[in-house]
Amino acid sequence: MNPLENALTQLKQAAHILHLSPESLQALATPKRVIETAIPLLHDDGVLRYYRGYRVQHNDARGPFKGGIRFHPSIDLDEVRALALWMTIKTAVVDLPFGGAKGGIAIDPAMLSSAECERLSRGYVTAFADCIGPHKDVPAPDVNTNGKIMAWMADQYALLSGQNQMGVVTGKPLAYGGSHGREAATGLGGLYILDELQKLNGFTPNETSIAVQGFGNVGFHFVHYAYKAGYKIIAVSDSNGALYNEKGLDITAVVACKNEKGTVTAAQNCGRNISNEELLTLGTDVLVPAALENVITPLNAENIKARYIIELANGPTTAEAEAMLGKKHITIVPDVLANAGGVTVSYFEWLQNLSCEYWSEDDVVSRLKKRMHEAFLSVWQRHKEMGIDLRTASYVCALERIIAAMKVRGSLQ
Repeated sequence: MNPLENALTQLKQAAHILHLSPESLQALATPKRVIETAIPLLHDDGVLRYYRGYRVQHNDARGPFKGGIRFHPSIDLDEVRALALWMTIKTAVVDLPFGGAKGGIAIDPAMLSSAECERLSRGYVTAFADCIGPHKDVPAPDVNTNGKIMAWMADQYALLSGQNQMGVVTGKPLAYGGSHGREAATGLGGLYILDELQKLNGFTPNETSIAVQGFGNVGFHFVHYAYKAGYKIIAVSDSNGALYNEKGLDITAVVACKNEKGTVTAAQNCGRNISNEELLTLGTDVLVPAALENVITPLNAENIKARYIIELANGPTTAEAEAMLGKKHITIVPDVLANAGGVTVSYFEWLQNLSCEYWSEDDVVSRLKKRMHEAFLSVWQRHKEMGIDLRTASYVCALERIIAAMKVRGSLQ
């Protein structure tokens, strides 16, 4: 199942619970705008090449479109459409005044020099300048993009518009309108979700084992804060493989090794190497997929032993696999709730940019914790009241808010 089919299946399940009409479902499933274009890049060798660029603006019933930009060679329109739909749900789950969008360029940024990456980033904004803006569509970092790239994009928009509008993108460096806490927000938000689960289900951190697939920005910060909170991290991984120690990893040593040698697998004095696939099927209390989509499939679902799955990646579990896991009574906290910390602090950054008043890190973290707590409790309440899984409950909460806005605006009867 490709990501778009997965996203639409999830949407239909919630629509069925809410008894939505076919017309309402179609309105919710159909993106408002789909843009695909060729972005020129003059390479350092003097050769001009073109790369496919995408921006899908899914729904703006509740506010400006909001969603990241990823640079990845395998990205295609179906993937971007799925991610845009998920963003629409995600912003509504945490009750932000945003809609959902997503974008990207089909390219491997590892093959680019810094100068080429800057030209490509500026080229993306040039191509989509008419479609984005602080009150129209607010991009952010995603896979293989970062604060530096967002700064280039914000600067390019300023050059094109003649106005320094820092609120056009979020995830910027602190020196150029960024927010404290943004880099760690998705991982820290995931920890707050784990803490909510812990309170409701009666397990204690030091007796709770966690395996995390992915050690990029999201996975790293989740591991950092979970380890600091006393949880037992038994496995972590990156693109080179995984490191496992059933007694718990010394995360401080693993991070030092990762920084020095470029991979967690080099920290062999801390544990033994296993594959990313093996990590998913470890006997752990909590499994955290924090890399790319479609890693939990019918091919490995039967072998998954975790009691809880916290989806910090977007779309890591296919619909077929989720049905299999449900029969095993494995609780899945879905991506649209679990990884919403990033877009929440993006919202905080946007507010700060618009008001030109900036907050302390303590203030940002306090606001993030409150938002994640409220969102989790709303979803958990629907989950208990309606006897539905947490993903469907998240969609129900989101769709109720989106539909109410669409009806008020006259786009739904």
